[in-house]
Amino acid sequence: MDALDKIYYPSSQKNNMANIKKNFFYSSVLTTANYLFPMLTYPYVARVLGVDKIGLCNFADSIISYFLLFSMMGIGTVGIREIAKYRGNQEKLDQAYSSLFTLNSITTVIAVIALLIATYCVPQLYANKELMFVGAVRLLVSYLQIEWLFKGLEDFKYITVRTLTIKVFYVIGVFLFVRTKNDYVIYFALYTLMVAVNAIINVWYARHFVHFVVKRISISPFIKSFVILGIYMFLTSLYGTFNVAFLGFTSNETQVGYYTTATKLYTILLSLFSAFTGVMMPRMSSLLAEGKKDEFKNLLHRSVNILMMFSTPLVFFSIVFAPQIIGIISGKGYEGAILPMRIAMPLMLIIGYEQILVIQTLMPLKKDRAILINSAIGAATGLLLNIIIVPYLQSVGSSIVWFLSECMVLISAQYFVTKYVGLRFPFALFLKNLLAYVPMMFFIIPIYLYVDNIIVSFILGGLIMCVYSYVLNIRILHNEEALNFYKLMVAKIKR
Repeated sequence: MDALDKIYYPSSQKNNMANIKKNFFYSSVLTTANYLFPMLTYPYVARVLGVDKIGLCNFADSIISYFLLFSMMGIGTVGIREIAKYRGNQEKLDQAYSSLFTLNSITTVIAVIALLIATYCVPQLYANKELMFVGAVRLLVSYLQIEWLFKGLEDFKYITVRTLTIKVFYVIGVFLFVRTKNDYVIYFALYTLMVAVNAIINVWYARHFVHFVVKRISISPFIKSFVILGIYMFLTSLYGTFNVAFLGFTSNETQVGYYTTATKLYTILLSLFSAFTGVMMPRMSSLLAEGKKDEFKNLLHRSVNILMMFSTPLVFFSIVFAPQIIGIISGKGYEGAILPMRIAMPLMLIIGYEQILVIQTLMPLKKDRAILINSAIGAATGLLLNIIIVPYLQSVGSSIVWFLSECMVLISAQYFVTKYVGLRFPFALFLKNLLAYVPMMFFIIPIYLYVDNIIVSFILGGLIMCVYSYVLNIRILHNEEALNFYKLMVAKIKR
């Protein structure tokens, strides 16, 4: 075992850890790439299409995402679970695959029909019917990707290599075919084309592992889990992505463009921590199964420490340098995204901590009811505040609604974690980290105020943030997690 094994998995066996680390590597690469690849194209597209067309595409995408939620329901979780269960039994594997694929086909057809009806019945959707029709095609090809099959088979290498290869061609396509403001439909369609190519390759590749057998179709055993998980995902979306759709209906495409641009950096940074929380869940489940509650709590505390160590300086930095970040990402005309970004960036800490509570604690404890209640509270808060705030404050209001909704979810999740585990909110740790980074502001604010070039000021501020974090965590606080991470990085570099 290497340093990472010793730090986080001291009792795991080497062979299992090798598989876990390999899958985590591919999963992390894919998760990061899903956000980084759009960042390669977004600065270009934002400048070519402008804030109004960017907003229009994002509005259409948010509408499509809700029909996609109904189409896919709980297939992502149920499919992985069932395929993993029957991996060693070909007959049952074929039955599970055939049944789940059929069930997913039914919900997808219903979703496509519903989208087409909505397009012709809702004036704002009909005004953008070209994007809606492209979205209908995306619904059809999305379910054919059958990603759940390959994740259940733990073929993460195939998923990662295939996806990255196609994304490279997608990036090339964007630069080749999106040349003017009027190419926004082409831009929207290119993503659908990428999904379609993924689906074609997956369907062909799946023949090596499973066979669709009509006689073995039995959807009834899967309907309950399929629907329940679908409801959970829908509720979660009501305090996340719903903001974009509601903003689009109550305001205009420009405000949607401001809001979606403001959240770009946040989604990338949080995805990196999400990869960590996802890979930690099996370990947390294992500790609970073994009755090692003290180790469980210790690992939770360490996870919070890691979150604070990485997220706190990034939150401070991004709040100060929001104008430079928006300028680099999108160029001129997106100044309205600065304040929404400053409001949204603290969500790195809030949602990061939520993930620790839900993914690393409540899920391993199998507290599905508590998780569903969390989502319901977030959904209710989001719906109510959207109606009250967004029509008046627009994109700024959407950021406020998202922030307050996530705070309510955090409070709810903390209540359940305290109830079931006895782990209270770590006020002392949060306060210590926040106060420790306040002096950094005296170094970066002058850079923000007096260096006019946005790229130079961004780079200088970033360097100061990195140096300050190193000195604080390694030299002053002697943070155990920071020291372990630093030693691991040094060891990897020496290799």
